Amino acid sequence: MAFLHPWACVLVSCISVSLVGAFNLSDLYPPLWNESPGQFSDYRVENGKHIIDPWVYPERMGMYKILMNKTASYFEKFAPDNEQNILWGLPLQHGWQYTTGRLVDPRGRTECGYETGDHLCISAYSWWADMNYFLSALPFLGAVDSGIMGISSDQVTLSPPPTDQTKFCLDVSSCQSSFPQTMSKWNTFYKHLQLTSSSFDDLLKYLWDAHTSSLKDVYKVFEDRLEYYSEPEADFGRDWCVAVDYLATSLFPTTFIRVSEFQKALPPRVLVSGDKAPFISNFTALQNTVLLGLNLLHKVDNATDSLSLTVWKILMKTHVARMLVLELFETILAIFNPTFLEMVNERGMNNSNLLRNRTSLTVETIFLDSKYYRINNMIYVNKRL
Repeated sequence: MAFLHPWACVLVSCISVSLVGAFNLSDLYPPLWNESPGQFSDYRVENGKHIIDPWVYPERMGMYKILMNKTASYFEKFAPDNEQNILWGLPLQHGWQYTTGRLVDPRGRTECGYETGDHLCISAYSWWADMNYFLSALPFLGAVDSGIMGISSDQVTLSPPPTDQTKFCLDVSSCQSSFPQTMSKWNTFYKHLQLTSSSFDDLLKYLWDAHTSSLKDVYKVFEDRLEYYSEPEADFGRDWCVAVDYLATSLFPTTFIRVSEFQKALPPRVLVSGDKAPFISNFTALQNTVLLGLNLLHKVDNATDSLSLTVWKILMKTHVARMLVLELFETILAIFNPTFLEMVNERGMNNSNLLRNRTSLTVETIFLDSKYYRINNMIYVNKRL
């Protein structure tokens, strides 16, 4: 890694939370995280069942919050404060969908999701909301089925949407019946999560396997929802689904800080007719670049009949290759995103801290120059300058 130019090596998401704690992680929580339910008792109970309405934003976010709380202890060996919990990608992505207006009724026929109407409503006509449903319901109910949530499988049920109810499973039993392979993959992930012998890469492998399976199960089912959007937004949705396969193959680590920062590269609003990257005036250079890159990736994938993905899978078989790709992503983000650098400085660790921690940490320190140094695979800024 020493061959990379120092300024291009500032990796915010590789900074160890155990070494520095000045930055408040709660500043990056998804919208309404604190207001969302955090335990099963926060939901209403009918006939001995916890009833969750996933078509209300805080209630769906509450499913993620409970999941994060119940799995936190299993990620303590990687870092404190649950920062390295790789399930963070799910609630953070849902929060981005809410913030950018992607959960509203795209037809404009109801007030569902709009600030002027029921702003907490999640529309069943939203393609993003429907796809996300299966990245909330299946991981959540899979966790219940695995026993990790502390309640039995028949003690929780989800409320159906107002339309197309037969397209959605609502409890452990119906989801196992409709999506047996995907539910099995989520169960496998949670089983490996509880094994002390599981490595970080092991968990990423099982997580991404379940994640991609969840999307593939329902992509065709809800593809017609894309007709409600402008051509640029519909194309972006398709581009995003293709990109997920490449991210999954590279075992992209969906940890808290990393996902929070990377989401800043995504479109901050729903795309409209006339939006064409990289020339969208009210998008940042990074957002324009990423949007263009996703579209190009999709075109390459189509032109090669996914041969490019096959080649990518071969390249990503080694840990070294995956780390190089991750560092490339983070280098690009550091170039475009000033906040990225600010977070590094906020979490910067000086030499005296390093010396004090050498007794409790196994570290390999390489000084890249007078300003940057590396501890194992983590790059730090020398704030004593």
